[in-house]
Amino acid sequence: MNNEKIIIANWKMKLSLAETLALAENIKTKFQGFSGATVGVCPNYISILEVKEILKGTDIKLGAQDVFWEGAGAYTGEISADMLVEAGCEYVIIGHSERRKFLMVNYEMIHRETKAVLNNGNLVPIVCIGENWDERKTDRRDFVLFDQLQQALSGLDLVGNQQVVIAYEPIWAIGSGTAIEPSEAEYAHKIIKLTLNDMFGMKIVNNNFKIIYGGSISSKNVKGFVGLENLDGMLVGGASLEADEFYKVAKALVK
Repeated sequence: MNNEKIIIANWKMKLSLAETLALAENIKTKFQGFSGATVGVCPNYISILEVKEILKGTDIKLGAQDVFWEGAGAYTGEISADMLVEAGCEYVIIGHSERRKFLMVNYEMIHRETKAVLNNGNLVPIVCIGENWDERKTDRRDFVLFDQLQQALSGLDLVGNQQVVIAYEPIWAIGSGTAIEPSEAEYAHKIIKLTLNDMFGMKIVNNNFKIIYGGSISSKNVKGFVGLENLDGMLVGGASLEADEFYKVAKALVK
């Protein structure tokens, strides 16, 4: 895997269809000529096909916010990896903390979804992990990150240059408006890297994995994260809902 940074916008359920398309147009314009990082956006399901048309001819990647582990069947409301690829997606977020919190998604499900995406071969999974406030306060973060990675990825095989992105998102920082201290993120990313090395070996980790940070990143605090060891990019929520702000975050990341 190359050393290029990756920055992914997660628009969650924040925008109407019209607002989503307007934002996609603005980002398309703002990011003309942008280089130095892979940029992707993850709109809601009903917007994906129209956002794909807007982004056609650009280097901006299209992603989805979730995926189901089966390829087809009687699974009302679900979307398969094959369907996402057919719709033009190249990335998909798996196991976001909000889905773990509100929809009872667990790491058995996350494991199955990640396996389905890797078996598809045409999507890059963005697998989310991260501790909550109680786990941080009781110094259990290291164990939590280790356990979540084991549950999500154990037994999975990577073929060739298949990519996996690990998104570290401390739950207590998401939506708070305050990112964690960069030194704390650096430490967590080191734990993630060491765990992945134990699971897959350093060669595969260096070639096939990226580790990114997500949690209240903005143009005001992103500079503190630039240059951190084991930081390969960002998963951006609120700051990605405005084209200028998202551009500032991306631009800071590649300096």
